[in-house]
Amino acid sequence: MLRVYHLLLGAILLVLMPLGVKFFLPYFSATKVEKPNPVVTPTQSNSPQASPSTTPESVEENIWKRILGSEIPTPNGWQVAACQGNAPLLCIASKGEILGTVEIGVYPVNNNPDFQKNLTVAGIPLNSQVDYQSPKYQTQLLKALRAWVANFYATLAKDRQSSYANKIVFSPYPPQQASVGKLQGIRYGFIGLKVEGGVQEQHIGYVAFDGTRLYVISTAFDPSSVTGKFEKLENLAVFQPYLDTLAANLNLPR
Repeated sequence: MLRVYHLLLGAILLVLMPLGVKFFLPYFSATKVEKPNPVVTPTQSNSPQASPSTTPESVEENIWKRILGSEIPTPNGWQVAACQGNAPLLCIASKGEILGTVEIGVYPVNNNPDFQKNLTVAGIPLNSQVDYQSPKYQTQLLKALRAWVANFYATLAKDRQSSYANKIVFSPYPPQQASVGKLQGIRYGFIGLKVEGGVQEQHIGYVAFDGTRLYVISTAFDPSSVTGKFEKLENLAVFQPYLDTLAANLNLPR
């Protein structure tokens, strides 16, 4: 009787063994293969500030190396210098760690029909002789730059309205006159506030015109941006007042 029981038990094990190998062996095997996690490639922000509708001027080196002033104001223990490579980025670092970057775009006015219209409406003929010291020219230029900012805000508001889905409140800053080197410029920006509290994104920018080129300087706290941003909002807040002085000390016009 015992032999019959053993034979029956052995037959059951033979039937179940393939199933046990199939379901349990992979968890103990040293050669277990797991599904790799999908790699998410960061994409450039859809903001017109990061991606203007015109093509920037191509350069062979980082433009910050040429326009950065000799006196660079920085928070205690921070360093500011042109980033390595030819990308138009300014690196802000502390203790060897990059905290954020500031981006500059240079756009020839001949390739920018929208800003050409702004100049014409403001009373500045295209390719006219620029008199930077003339109060009349400065007034006209500021009018054209404010129109550029207004168009930027309008485009941005439409973009954020579709992407925020009423979960974030878009709020642009009032544009303010600012010096960008020796050029008259406009300081602008915006913030996206979460309905439940907290900041989703904050952008700060400067725009100036030298008679032939439009200069757009920008930085942000924005997880969706690839460049021209700070990883932490508090670091952007610390650097923000220094950025105003840095912009005013740039070697512009070139």
